[in-house]
Amino acid sequence: MAIKRVGLIKGCLPEGLKKVLVSVASEWGDVVDDLNALQVIPLKGAMTNEVYQISWPTRDGDFSRNVLVRVYGEGVEVFFNRDDEIQTFECMSKHGQGPRLLGRFADGRVEEFIHARTLSAADLRDPEISAIIAAKLREFHNLDMPGPKNVVLWDRMRNWISEAKTLCSIKDTKEFGLDTLEEEISMLEKELSRDYQEIGFCHNDLQYGNIMMDEETRSITLIDYEYASYNPVAYDLANHFCEMVANYHCETPHILDYSNYPGLEERQRFVRIYLSSAGYQPSDADVDELVDKSEKYTLANHLFWGLWGIISGYVNKIDFDYVEYARQRFQQYWLRKPALLGSSGIYL
Repeated sequence: MAIKRVGLIKGCLPEGLKKVLVSVASEWGDVVDDLNALQVIPLKGAMTNEVYQISWPTRDGDFSRNVLVRVYGEGVEVFFNRDDEIQTFECMSKHGQGPRLLGRFADGRVEEFIHARTLSAADLRDPEISAIIAAKLREFHNLDMPGPKNVVLWDRMRNWISEAKTLCSIKDTKEFGLDTLEEEISMLEKELSRDYQEIGFCHNDLQYGNIMMDEETRSITLIDYEYASYNPVAYDLANHFCEMVANYHCETPHILDYSNYPGLEERQRFVRIYLSSAGYQPSDADVDELVDKSEKYTLANHLFWGLWGIISGYVNKIDFDYVEYARQRFQQYWLRKPALLGSSGIYL
């Protein structure tokens, strides 16, 4: 069962969206200039937004013109600044890294339609596809994006704790230990920042639904930059490894199966390809060091997405058990903390 949403209906498109579509159609010049001729197709893959393919028939009838419409999810602006995300989107497009922005309306935007398929949960475990993702991720991290190149992770989580406290019931505040999490974040920041860290432009949400592949060229495109920012590259690698335990398009999309977490050899292979794609052959020590750092950064990932789940449970109406998802992420944090940091944890 896919996550349920209330969809766009062709005859009831928002006025702002209609204006953008009319503008796009006029630039093409070869489509049937009639909104009633549009075909609206819901697409799978997005977790918080509604995504659609909108198609126009051409006048000669030989093919259709397509765009992608993204309708923003409710309450997600609590997690990021939408204007910053649009700026990142446009900059990524200029770098040739993603779709072009074709227009904006009040509750969403219209993007260039990429003729590629969204990956599935199983694709992340395919050695060939995983290798392509690893090389693409290295390219992504090396992008020179405008603005400060400071690590965003820690302050973002502190802001989310404050937001969660304002939203949560006393019961949830106690269950998730929100009053102690700021101390945990400060401890992690200190512990994980002791040694040199490579900082890069990170995607920060490397679930399979944000990765697309052209079947002909086997090229990868990373999409959805809502959480993208400068962070330690080890954090982004950790995020991708953590996402291998999820299948958001099954009967229980909120349930995480940690038996699917990639083993050491699989993580080493991914990191070796990631480092090799930069133009040199890493030593075993180089690979082991980044694998180790990434494993420790899974702890930060669990707190980050645990907080996201708590807040989403209060602000997002999508049919997804965000609170149970958050509970699993926090459980995994406390479970793995002693082994990764050599310190004791209190189980939730």
